Amino acid sequence: MADESRAIGSAGARLGADAGLVKGLGLFDATMIVMGSMIGSGIFIVSADIVHQVQSPALLLIVWLAAGVMTLIGALSYGELAAAMPHAGGQYVYLRESLGPIWGFLYGWTMLLVIQTATIAAVAIAFAKFTAVIAPWFSASAWIWKIGTFGPWKLWFGLLGPYNVGLNRQNLLAILSIVLLTWINTRGLRLGKIVQNIFTVAKTAALGALVLLGVRYSTPLAREINFHDFWRNAGLAMTHAYPPDQPTWMIGTLTLVGVAMVGSLFAMEAWNNVTFTAAEVKDPSRNLPLSLALGTGAVILLYTLANVAYLRVLPITGDAYGATALARGIEYASDGRVATAVCEVIFGLHGAVVMAAAILVSAFGCNNGLILSGARIYYAMAKDRLFFESAGKVNRHHAPGAALVVQCVWASVLCLSGTYGQLLDFLIFAVVIFYILTLAGLFLLRWKRPEMERPYRAFGYPVLPGIYLVMAVYLEIQLLRYKPQYTWPGLFIVLLGVPVYGLWKWTQKPEGNSAGG
Repeated sequence: MADESRAIGSAGARLGADAGLVKGLGLFDATMIVMGSMIGSGIFIVSADIVHQVQSPALLLIVWLAAGVMTLIGALSYGELAAAMPHAGGQYVYLRESLGPIWGFLYGWTMLLVIQTATIAAVAIAFAKFTAVIAPWFSASAWIWKIGTFGPWKLWFGLLGPYNVGLNRQNLLAILSIVLLTWINTRGLRLGKIVQNIFTVAKTAALGALVLLGVRYSTPLAREINFHDFWRNAGLAMTHAYPPDQPTWMIGTLTLVGVAMVGSLFAMEAWNNVTFTAAEVKDPSRNLPLSLALGTGAVILLYTLANVAYLRVLPITGDAYGATALARGIEYASDGRVATAVCEVIFGLHGAVVMAAAILVSAFGCNNGLILSGARIYYAMAKDRLFFESAGKVNRHHAPGAALVVQCVWASVLCLSGTYGQLLDFLIFAVVIFYILTLAGLFLLRWKRPEMERPYRAFGYPVLPGIYLVMAVYLEIQLLRYKPQYTWPGLFIVLLGVPVYGLWKWTQKPEGNSAGG
C-alpha cells in the first residue's frame, strides 16, 4: 500500500511530464476523434455475423441497442474521470490512480499486445478487404510468403486455430496503410488532427447517405421477410447452434444477445481513445466530457439507423450460394460486406464499388484516430518508468515518435497472424475487463478521494455505472462459456502482465523511487 499511496500522492509531479505535448485539440477536434475512432469497418461488416447467430430481425437491433446503451453509459461515466485527470494516457491514468500502478501497467501492457494494436490491425485488414472490391489484385489468397498454417490445437477450453500465418497481398496493403498513418502522426498533432477531421466528416456523411438510401430504396422482399415476423426466434429460450455447424442446445435470449454483442461492441470500440490525448485538449474539464457524450451518442444513433437500413433492403437470411446480393441476404453477404451488398441491390455493381470506396475512407480515418491516440498510452507509461524510456520522449514535432513506431511495428506483426474475425474475437474480452475495472475505479475514487476536484460528475451515478458493471460482468461470463477459444487467450495475456510488471519493477529499483513507486 505504501507504493500505491506514494504513486497517488506524487501524481501532480509526475503528470507535469505532459508539458512536452501541445494543447491543440478543441471540442470539435475531440469529438471528431471520438467519432472517427469509433466509425471504422465494423458497422459495414459485423451485422452478417450477428445475424448468423441470432437469426432474428428484432434481436439484430437489440444487439446493437444493448451495445449502444453500454457504450453511452461508459462514455458518460468516463467523463468524470477525464475531467478530473486530463493527462496523457487517459484510461491508463485512471486505473493507476484508482486501483494502483500495477493495474495501469496491465492495461497498457494489454493495449500494446492486444487491444489497441489488434484493433489497428483488424481495421487495416478490413481496409485491404474493401480495397479488393475495387482492385481484386489485393487478395487474401494471393500469398507472397506463407509461413504456414498453425493449429487447430485442442486445449481445455476448446479448439484454438487454425491460423494461416504469413504475408499475402491483402495484409501487405494493411501493413502499408499502418506505416503511412504512423508517419503522418509523427509529423505532429496538427497534421494528424487535419487528417482525422477530414476523414471523419467524409465517413460520417457516407454512413448517413447509406441510412437515407436504405429508407428510400427498400425492397418488397426485405420488408416482407424482415418485418412480417419481426420477433421470430426472439423467445425467452430457443434451440441454437454455436459455434456454427455444432450440435444445438437450448440457450436463453439474454445469453444469445450477450454472445452476439462481440461484433457490435467491436464496432463501437475506441470511444475512449480521446482520453489518451487529454493532455492535448483545450479546456479539458469541459471538452472531454462533452466530446465523449456527443461523439458516442451520434455514432450509436447512426449505427442503429444503418441496421434498420440493412433490414429494409436485404432479407435477414438467404441462400449462401445465391447469385445476387438480394438472394444471399444479410447473413450471407459476400465476405460479410453488408453495406456494399445494400448498394449493389440499389445501384448494381457500380454501387458496390462506390460503397467500398466510402468504407475505405472510413477505415483509413478510423485507424488514423487509433494510431494518433494509442501511442499516448505508451508515452505516459514511459514517463512513469513502466515502459522503455525512449517512448516517453517527443520528437521535434512534439509527437511521441518512438511510441508511435513501437505501436506500428507490433500492429504490423499482428496483420500477419490472423483474419479480421479472429483479431476481433481475441480483443473484445480483454477490452471489457478494463472497462469493468475503470468503472469500479470510479466508485473507489469517490470513496477514497472525495476531495478530488471533479468539474464534471458522472451522469446517473451510481445507478448508470452500476448498470454498466452488471451488463459487462454478465457479458464476460457468457463469453467465457460460449466463446472460450477466444476469451481464455485474452485473459491469459492480461495475467501474463503480472510477472512482467514484477520483472520490470525489479530492473528499475536501482533508479530510485520515481513514478509508480
